[in-house]
Amino acid sequence: MKEPAMSWVRAARDGDEDAATHLVRTFTARIYAFLRRLGGSESDAVELTQQTFCRAWTSLGGFEGRSTVSSWLHRIAYRTYVDWLRSDRRFEARGDAWWHGLSDGEAAPDDAAVRNDTAAAVYAAVDRLEQGLRETVHLHYYQELTLEETAEAMGIAVSTVKFRVRDAVGKVRRALAVAEARGGVGGVSGTPVNLVGTGQTGSGTAVDKKSIRTSKP
Repeated sequence: MKEPAMSWVRAARDGDEDAATHLVRTFTARIYAFLRRLGGSESDAVELTQQTFCRAWTSLGGFEGRSTVSSWLHRIAYRTYVDWLRSDRRFEARGDAWWHGLSDGEAAPDDAAVRNDTAAAVYAAVDRLEQGLRETVHLHYYQELTLEETAEAMGIAVSTVKFRVRDAVGKVRRALAVAEARGGVGGVSGTPVNLVGTGQTGSGTAVDKKSIRTSKP
């Protein structure tokens, strides 16, 4: 089955402005969320998102459809982000309010506070991971790319992605266990903590996203 977005890419290459608009509307929010989570202010994320699509349009003619449009755009976004880092930009400090803002959802009133506290703790633990692990987590879990798509976006082997995922999950789980022991996580002992609510795990992954817990069983 061909990816629907591929038809937009082909049309955009032929100068169809409506197709180009469809691509932007479909992927802008995801690309922005990816860049915002990696670091920087809202204005930085907006600028990087704009740069990502500018680069995408200039390289549109070279896209042959060997990957999905999503993984292609995420690869461009990732390279744009890396170039931004090399320009010696600095991340803004992120307080508790920022993390709670990311974790806002539609949980029921009786457990909304617990879920938000736990999600905020997960986000914060991920943010403290080494750069390579953090980037891998954001692409695979939060952006819902498969292992193969994550590897392609980052320009690394699938086996490296698998290793990073296992390493990251282990470190996040341990960080949450420590936080819970200190009373810093508002969840119940043993409550599953997803790095992301739903998403593609990708073929061959050895990690079950729903198995991440705040404490050992």
